[in-house]
Amino acid sequence: MRKTLFALTLLAVAFTASAQTSPVGRWKTIDDQTGKAMTITEVYETKNGMLAAKIVEALDAKAATCTECNGARKGKPTAGMVILWDLKRNGNSWGNGQGFKPSTGDSFKVKNLQVTDGGRKLEVTGCKMSFLCRTATWQRAD
Repeated sequence: MRKTLFALTLLAVAFTASAQTSPVGRWKTIDDQTGKAMTITEVYETKNGMLAAKIVEALDAKAATCTECNGARKGKPTAGMVILWDLKRNGNSWGNGQGFKPSTGDSFKVKNLQVTDGGRKLEVTGCKMSFLCRTATWQRAD
């Protein structure tokens, strides 16, 4: 009985630890200028084993419509918009994918996507060119 209880406890701890290090889930994106939450974005695994992310809810009225977008995205609601795609596993992180930032209308290369702070934060590093990179920190929403 003790061995079974101990094994179940270890299994629960291992599951919790792996869940905290996975980027899959819902995240609050944060505005760089104001520090306010802008959207709830869901990171999910695609059928081909890669990761992608889409906006599922706008928390701020400014984030609800893609006003800075060009082409087919211009003026469209951001909810449902895919903003990260083709992210491949690279050890404990993900990267080498593509990204789009609706608030600026900019496309970028996703260099790195990594869970930090015990699973409470997600660092998204994107680059316009190989040397113009910046990191946004998202907060876990679920």
